[in-house]
Amino acid sequence: MEHSVWVGVGGLAALIALIAIRVPIAYSMLLVGGIGTMILSDPRIFLAQLKNLAYSQFSIYDLSVLPMFVLMGNIATRAGLSRDLFRAANAWLGWMRGGVAMSAIAACAGFGAVCGSSLATASTMTQVALPELRRYQYSPTLATGTLAAGGVLGILIPPSIVLVVYAIVVEASIVKMFMAAFVPGLIAVLFFLVTIAIYVRVRPHAGPPGDRVSRAEFIEATIKVAPVVLIFGMVMGGIYFGLFNPTPAAAVGVVLVTVFGFARRTVTWSELKAGLLDTAKTSGMIYLILLGAQILNIFMARGGVPQAAADLMAHSGLSPHMVLVLLLIALIVLGCLMDSLSMILLTIPFFWPVISVLDFGMSPEDLKIWFGILALIVVELGLITPPVGMNVFVINSLARDVPMSQTFRGVMPFFAAEMLRVALIVAFPALSLWLPRILSG
Repeated sequence: MEHSVWVGVGGLAALIALIAIRVPIAYSMLLVGGIGTMILSDPRIFLAQLKNLAYSQFSIYDLSVLPMFVLMGNIATRAGLSRDLFRAANAWLGWMRGGVAMSAIAACAGFGAVCGSSLATASTMTQVALPELRRYQYSPTLATGTLAAGGVLGILIPPSIVLVVYAIVVEASIVKMFMAAFVPGLIAVLFFLVTIAIYVRVRPHAGPPGDRVSRAEFIEATIKVAPVVLIFGMVMGGIYFGLFNPTPAAAVGVVLVTVFGFARRTVTWSELKAGLLDTAKTSGMIYLILLGAQILNIFMARGGVPQAAADLMAHSGLSPHMVLVLLLIALIVLGCLMDSLSMILLTIPFFWPVISVLDFGMSPEDLKIWFGILALIVVELGLITPPVGMNVFVINSLARDVPMSQTFRGVMPFFAAEMLRVALIVAFPALSLWLPRILSG
């Protein structure tokens, strides 16, 4: 390999070392990317680039959707949508064996549809559902494992912040990515429900049935969840059917959630202000990671690392599907070490050039969508994979009396279900490509 490629490989090793010693991912990428670029080129050229780099990166119109969806999720959390979702799901499913756990999964899916964040979904739904799971004497293993696994639904069920970032990185259509994620997201919910049903039949004591609610309570719970369905329908339906683009759709979602919160008196002006401040902090973190990723990508492009990796895989003699499996395994492993957004920004600039030169028998646009859905699913797996599954740490911080080892045991059946979903989408790409093709004409 050329000298510049070895410099790039050394930079990757330095980046991994910085992450291992807990240096924030944004600062790690900024440091490695900046120093590496100055080693490979005149420092004055790099410093001249910095004058306009941040502006050119942050002024991309598609990025404006991120703070809007973050704000929508923050206000939804404060508006009490999670409680309404869980209460309705529990009224529908709670009477069955394992039904309260199934209700938590259904509520996680619904909240993920208005939140877009796995960690936020996991933490919010744990506070709502864990007391009920304990009241019905669910085993700690099943209770915490269910909530950790349910949280991952927030990363794929649209609107998803990570999905938006992936689309921007590979220059894919955000609208088509949202369409493509819908069916795989429903499959995940179905598989998780089936997993719980099997688990409680193998271990009946783990998930006893809940109480049947009265007809009046059932109707009341169903009516209260109607605003969530309306908000999701307005936002995602408007995107799917071409009424508006993702950014205006997110703005519509923010307005609807805010009006709902004020009408229910669950959101006050002080909470709205707190939501705006949280959104500013989260958006600032996301944009700093984006800037770090851009500088790192400049370094790697000048070093020729992505091109070298693509050439290596293209001439390795491995079949395209074998290369795909190796990359997906790498994503699972890396998902144990960092958050999903950072991992997508760090790995996709290397992995996409490799995938794009392989022949999977589909158009480049379809390949972007199909690989993106697979990448996000395995990123989900990283969030619940030992020893450093981020969702498990979130659950453990809220259920300190449950050993982390029990939670990891509890997520393993869901991990198996996710692996089955990955295998299905690899074998049948139409599961992710069918809806974009139908709705896009």
